Amino acid sequence: MRKLLQTLRRHADAALLAAAAVLLAASLLNPSVPMQRALFDHVIVLDITQSMNVRDTLIDGKPAARLDFAKHALRQSLTEMPCGSKVGWGIFTEYRSLLLLAPLEVCANLGELRASLARIDGRMAWTGNSEITKGLYAGISIAKQLPGHPDLVFISDGQEAPPLNPRNRPAFGGKLGEVEGLVVGVGALLPSPIPKIDPAGRPLGFWQADEVMQRDPRSQGRGGTGEAMVGEAVEDRATSGGSEHLSALREAHLRLLAGDTGLAYHHLVDAGSFIAALTAPALARPVPARFELGPGFAGLALLLLMSRQLPRKTP
Repeated sequence: MRKLLQTLRRHADAALLAAAAVLLAASLLNPSVPMQRALFDHVIVLDITQSMNVRDTLIDGKPAARLDFAKHALRQSLTEMPCGSKVGWGIFTEYRSLLLLAPLEVCANLGELRASLARIDGRMAWTGNSEITKGLYAGISIAKQLPGHPDLVFISDGQEAPPLNPRNRPAFGGKLGEVEGLVVGVGALLPSPIPKIDPAGRPLGFWQADEVMQRDPRSQGRGGTGEAMVGEAVEDRATSGGSEHLSALREAHLRLLAGDTGLAYHHLVDAGSFIAALTAPALARPVPARFELGPGFAGLALLLLMSRQLPRKTP
């Protein structure tokens, strides 16, 4: 019986060695099978107006400005996107979106993407106005003009300044869904004071009610000049009992804009769900690829060779 077991063991060793040799030979040939890879191409526009300095978000449990919170989530998302995907940066202020960096491949340019993202802040703003609707339309125009027509990710708290009556919002002149992407809302739903910042980024307290336009210009007269319409009293724009000097996430407004333009809406609450939104199947761009089998064959051959070294029970 012992001789029979020894003979079987020798045959098993020979079979393992033969199988390992075949697998190693196959790994050298490195065969592959065709497949599809899901890649992503985003131009990400950040709202840098002063309401984005409201500290109603948290980074590692500590209060943080909305803009810093968005940048923190973006920094984390860069390492979670598959190699071959592209990301570029833009900013929004006044009524314009401005491209800063055209989309670059994320793995080869990770350092450059992170460094340029870190430098985006409110000091880049050239005015205090925040016409979100027009800024979103401008962002869509940028995405349409870029090679490959990347998706647009527009990040904002949705606060229009001067205020905008929903009935008077500018009409969208593009095709619904011509550019895909996300409108991303950032901020808490409860209003907070808006920090006042000078052009050099130094804090100057908070905006007060008498310093901020509280009603949309069109409701105050023809063309926003303050000239009263027939039967309408002229009202002081700074003391009309509004709360535009406070800021909360205007989620309903952003959802409305997303629907008008064919974009999806996402409320930024944590990096994990944000990364999932950026890499959602609806935004994937399948590209042909090949899955190489060589490394797998080599790994199996190694396992077979290692299995020969396992201790065996002596009958």
